[in-house]
Amino acid sequence: MHVLVNGVRLFFDVTGAALVPDGPTMRQRPTLLLLHGGPGFDHSIYKPALGALADVAQVVFLDHRGNGRSDPGPPERWTLAQWGDDVHAFCETLGIERPIVFGASFGGTVAIAYATRHPGHPAKLILVSTEGAAGTHRERRVALFERFGGPEVGALARGRFLEGRTDAATREAWLRLAFPLYTRTPRDPDVVRRAILRPEVLEWFTRAGGEGHAFDLFPVLSRVRCPTLVMGGEEDPMTPIECQADLAAALPTGLVQFERFAGCGHAVLPDAPERALAVIRRFITG
Repeated sequence: MHVLVNGVRLFFDVTGAALVPDGPTMRQRPTLLLLHGGPGFDHSIYKPALGALADVAQVVFLDHRGNGRSDPGPPERWTLAQWGDDVHAFCETLGIERPIVFGASFGGTVAIAYATRHPGHPAKLILVSTEGAAGTHRERRVALFERFGGPEVGALARGRFLEGRTDAATREAWLRLAFPLYTRTPRDPDVVRRAILRPEVLEWFTRAGGEGHAFDLFPVLSRVRCPTLVMGGEEDPMTPIECQADLAAALPTGLVQFERFAGCGHAVLPDAPERALAVIRRFITG
């Protein structure tokens, strides 16, 4: 499905009902809005796993502008501010009130941009394997990729994190050699095959002088007003657990629940689905 938001058509999909029969009434479930990672991926890698939460929430999957099945719009609008504003406008257009916004990896950074620009809008935030600023803990990322993938992947990680390489050859090698190491449990290879990849978005975001190398949302984290669940894997090479610890320490005191997952990599859910879903489910219903 598509909806016109801020001048572009955004693709979204829905799992589960918002209204469910409950005796003599119809009970409204909260809306959990999924913001996928990337940039340059789509929402598909979170299916069917997050659909399991349809027992406690209506789950809405959204492709950011320029990503997946959404319209590209002009590249100069591929910014965290615009992506964050799109989340707010998407909810306003569809009449989604007080969403619980689930941001994974890059999607978590978009969720932070949204929540700090529209602090009264979300009911709750879930930030999984994400970061609040560019360029943090780069040596740690390289070390973890080398630990899990050996010298070849370590060199690839140095090229990406320390030298800023995003050329076509690097992207191809990254998907083939590094992406499978994000998690400790091997991914189904069809996860990447069925995803719609938009490398031009990553190229723009991480170009020389681009926002991907410079963003810093820590100065505005004090604007977050809603309960926030921060989750991370202690063996995540892409956004190390130190990134989530930094976020948990900087968010307003009393609003944060920080869950560390031993033996888990990026996105947590592929490596510890039962525990991760239980933590998320309790946070949604609590």
